Amino acid sequence: MPNQLKIGIVGAGIMGRLLAWQLSNAGHQITIFDKDPIEFGNAAAYTAAGMLTPYSEVESAEMLIFQMGMRSLELWPGIAKRLGSDLGFYQKGSLIVSHVNDRADLLRFNQQLNFKFNDFNLAEYADKPRQIDRSQLSQLEPEIASHFSEATYLPQESWLCTKCVMRSLADQLLERRVAWYAHSEITELGENFVQLNKQRFDFNWVIDCRGLGAKRDINELRGVRGEVILLEAPDVKVSRLVRLMHPRYRLYVVPKGRDNLYTIGATQIESDDDGPISVRSALELLSAAYSLHPGFAEAKILETKTNCRPALIDNLPRVDISQGLIRVNGLYRHGFLLAPTIAAEIEKAISFAGNYASPFEALFRSFEVEECA
Repeated sequence: MPNQLKIGIVGAGIMGRLLAWQLSNAGHQITIFDKDPIEFGNAAAYTAAGMLTPYSEVESAEMLIFQMGMRSLELWPGIAKRLGSDLGFYQKGSLIVSHVNDRADLLRFNQQLNFKFNDFNLAEYADKPRQIDRSQLSQLEPEIASHFSEATYLPQESWLCTKCVMRSLADQLLERRVAWYAHSEITELGENFVQLNKQRFDFNWVIDCRGLGAKRDINELRGVRGEVILLEAPDVKVSRLVRLMHPRYRLYVVPKGRDNLYTIGATQIESDDDGPISVRSALELLSAAYSLHPGFAEAKILETKTNCRPALIDNLPRVDISQGLIRVNGLYRHGFLLAPTIAAEIEKAISFAGNYASPFEALFRSFEVEECA
């Protein structure tokens, strides 16, 4: 095709894979470089719970996250359809609950929600958040209603299977014969080129999606540790994502939709340590899960996972576009929530050759890049 571009993407986490897929759909010639194997790896995407929860993030995040997240909620069903495979995508909504002693935290969450949306037009969004009582809660989740008398219900929120998404994207990219250099840690990248050991690759565009792998190049990039536990809990029958309010953490329980499996998590530690889960975190997560539903007492611990998410100083994503080089980073703990929107915006920016005015203007900002001696 006449407008086909050669594009090199460095990093094959959720951002890199979704960008490669989006740009391949647009007819461009894609080459991927990644230090991990194709089937698995250390990308933060493999540890993520796959929550697509823009309303829940409003309490502690900027409205940019909400706006981009809502756009991604519109995009994910279409992505799943085009991939043609089961991504474990569920749009059943989420519930925010609290124990009596922590009710002030639930009230504070609701106040923050109302305050931040006070000057924001929600008319375009259906099924707005609402507070529900025990009888309404029992219609949604009877086993949760037996332990909590009220909840905040966020009907549009969703989740998906992160491993399914990563695998499906890889399968389709390989079917299209995208050049994929796995087990390949690049030595350098810059405007229009990627250096892999002694071999240089030239492109119309190079897109850096390395996450924390770009730390040596981006001054303000830091790691934020996350820890999750996978449980098999046959005594628990919960079909929606549930968050439990607490003064020190927000426990989330994500049903996998099969085999009585649930992912639980909460921790958000300012550390780039990706070692095994700590005793304190494990105890807090499991105790909180048990307090949410006593059926978790007999659950089997199948897996614990830790990883570090790439974050910038303001915890917002950032895209920097220069001549022949795009840097994408800072997705923090919102990788699956934001990646579809960011990929679509970058594809448009490339297609319109710098003449595209994004509705998410704050996304496109310059990084402070480390200058090499």
